[in-house]
Amino acid sequence: MSRPSTLGKIEKAIERLSPKDQLKLVEKLAHQLRKTELAVKKELDWKHLYGLGKGLWKGEDAQDYVNRLREDRT
Repeated sequence: MSRPSTLGKIEKAIERLSPKDQLKLVEKLAHQLRKTELAVKKELDWKHLYGLGKGLWKGEDAQDYVNRLREDRT
């Protein structure tokens, strides 16, 4: 039996996170990629993103969400 790869271990750990923590992780990764300029500089097709976050913010006030994001960056 082969040993799980580092990426495989990370993926399994991510699966155990709550949707809220998964979202925070995605935001941090996106921020890190932007800082290192590894993100592809082409225009996004927003139609493919439609509905991806459905349910993640269910029951959370939009302003509370924005305030929490701002606090996390300090």
